[in-house]
Formats: sequence, structure tokens, C-alpha cells
Amino acid sequence: MPKPATELRPLKTAAPQPHGPAAAVTRRAADRLRAGHLWVYRSDVEFLIPALGTNEVAPGALVTITDSRGIPLGTALYSAASQITLRLVSPEAALSRPAYLDQLRERLNAALTLREELAPDSPENNASRLIFSEADNLPGIIADRYNDLVILQLLTQGTAQDDVRQLLTEIIRERLQPATIIERPDPKVRELEQLAPPSPEPLHTNTPGTPTLTTVFTINGLKLHYDATSGQKTGAFLDQRLNYAAAARHARGRALDVCTYQGGFALHMAQRCDQVTGIDASRAALQVADRNLELNPDLQAKVEWIEADAFEFLREYEAAGEKYDTIVLDPPAFAKSKRAAESALRGYKELNLRAMKMLNPGGTLVTCSCSHHVPLEEFTAVVASAASDAGRRVQILEIRGAAPDHPAILTLPETTYLKCLICRVAD
Repeated sequence: MPKPATELRPLKTAAPQPHGPAAAVTRRAADRLRAGHLWVYRSDVEFLIPALGTNEVAPGALVTITDSRGIPLGTALYSAASQITLRLVSPEAALSRPAYLDQLRERLNAALTLREELAPDSPENNASRLIFSEADNLPGIIADRYNDLVILQLLTQGTAQDDVRQLLTEIIRERLQPATIIERPDPKVRELEQLAPPSPEPLHTNTPGTPTLTTVFTINGLKLHYDATSGQKTGAFLDQRLNYAAAARHARGRALDVCTYQGGFALHMAQRCDQVTGIDASRAALQVADRNLELNPDLQAKVEWIEADAFEFLREYEAAGEKYDTIVLDPPAFAKSKRAAESALRGYKELNLRAMKMLNPGGTLVTCSCSHHVPLEEFTAVVASAASDAGRRVQILEIRGAAPDHPAILTLPETTYLKCLICRVAD
């Protein structure tokens, strides 16, 4: 099993009790749970209470959360490895594993029904997020659909278990009839949660021995490749689906897509622009972007790909006096933790400052952040600071977020992670 990525504070363990397994939490954590938050951090766990006949709380166990007075607050999935030690799954105390699985069945079906309303399958769009963890009241579970493939991520010690895999496979097969269902964990999360790697074999396939692991899917009518054995996380960034279309509506002239990955924004803008350049530091991603370009031969623009670091590219091209009519900034999450937020803001500031200096008067800037540690207000303030330093008057035309198949929970700010500002750089 992988070693923890960071040093964890040891948790105190009390004597076994009949109401165990349980976890007593601080008043701060109890107040947050009562206000609708769903997580308890390790620093807020006062002590663990094993069940009678045991000496410890097993990783992945369902535990009753109590406040410091012993009043139960519900049942949570326990992680022995994560800083998010408890994830609330029910307001009911002492929820059994069979009851938890019954609850999962009901919530999984509800999530799939919601996607039929929010992102119905069609010839123009046949890819969506089917399950979005806490946002669907299903902590530790993510599922994405790419045409006839479904990719699962089981992100916690309590969900990366065979009974959950079997239930997910059964329901998704019944509801969607995909060619293949395969589990593909996020390597970073697997390390943090100390999870053993899942079997490389699909959980379901219509063609045993030769499972379908690649496909072509469509977003907004554009065709894109998907390969379940390569790329970041589960593949394309489905949360940007409607932002891709919005960017295309505003794009014109000579366009630049910074951190293009597999060409999402670039290919959408190529429907309206004269020339589009997509840059990314990953050669493998750009190779997929080029294959995606070949799938869409009727695009209006001339498209080119450049392998480059975003910061170095913008410094060089700004110094050379290069000008564009449309620029998209869609970098990876700069702030993976609260401690990294300050340096992330500096990174966003530099990218936006240079992009604004490179835009022609009246040009369009589409600037994004997927760092949930950088809230919308701070991100907007950074873009405003960049505008001030660049001496440009910037109008916000649209403030956007993730597509609706990535719903957010009002009482869990971490689910409101994606920000997308569409701006006009007036002069």
C-alpha cells in the first residue's frame, strides 16, 4: 500500500463502546455539520471510539459522528489516511453497511435521472458527468460517460470496496447499457487515501477479452477522441462543456488558447475564428488535440499547436509584440491547498496581465480557474488587478461556472470550484 503523502496527526482512541465505531468531533466541526457542511478534517477529530470487541476503527468504516457531549450528528465514511477524515453520508446515526448500500442505490438512480434532465444524450452531446461525489450526496464516487464508455473513480477508503463497485456496475449497466465500465482512479487521491490499485480489468464489457477502451464522443457537435488508458484523470474536461460554446460565441479573428490540453477551447473557437493557436506543455495532449482536429475537418480556422510552457510562451510573445483578438486562459489548478493560494494568485495575475497586453482593442479574454481554494471574489480581484497594471479597461460580459451536470452544493463551497470570466478588453 502506498505511503501517506503527508505526515498525519495521530488520532486519539478511546475505550471501545457499544455505540462504536464512532468519532467525537470539536464544537467547530459540529457547528459546520449542523450548518450543512459534509466534511470533518483530521484536526477536528477529538478521538475515535472502536466498537466493542475491537481495538481500532477500520479504514473505510462507517462511523457515528458525535459532538463533544456525545450527541449523534449522523454517519460518515472514515478515512485513516486523508486530512478529510470523515465524510457525512447520512443524518442517521449507526448506519449499517447494508443500509448504506440501499442508500447508495437510491442516490445513484437519482443522480442518473438528474443527468437525463441536465445533460440528455443526443448526437450533439453524448458525454457528461453522471455522478459528482458530494454534489450528488455520494461522497467519494465520480462517474463520467464518454459515448459508450463509463469511467469510475472511487476516491475514499469507504467507497473503493467491492460492494460499491458491484452496485455501481449493476445500476449503470441497467440504466445506460455502456460497452465498457472501467475504474480509473486519480493517482494523487489514491496515494493520499492509501488505496491499493484497482484491477486493470473492466468492471463490465460487452466484448470479453477485447474490451472497448477507446471511443469518439461529441461535445456541442464537435467530435473528440477518448482513451481510457491515457490522459489526465478521467479524460476531457466535461465541466467546461458550456464554457467552450460560450467562448466560441464571443471569439473572432486571431485566437490563442493557453493550456489547451486536448484542444477543447481551441477547436470550438476554430468554428468562428480565422486562425487559432493552442499551446500546452504536454506533447501527448497536443497529439490528441491534433487527432481531434482531424475528426472535425470542416472548421473555419487554420489551427496550429505549439508545445510550450504557458508562462514562458506569453513572456516571449508579449515581448515580440504579438497581438490577438481572442485569448483563452485555462490553466490547471494552481492552488492544490490553502497554503498554495497566495502563489496561485500570483500565477493568475501574471497570465492575465500578459494576455491583456497582447489583446487588440475590443478583444475577448476568456479566463478560467479550477482551484477551489481561490474563490470567485479573489479570482475576479486578481483579474481586475491585472487590468489595472496593464492599463486596460476590461468589461465582464459573462461570469460562468461548471456545466450543470457538475452541480454545486451551497453549504459545501468546495463544490463551487470552476470560475470562467468572459471579458472584453476595451482599450
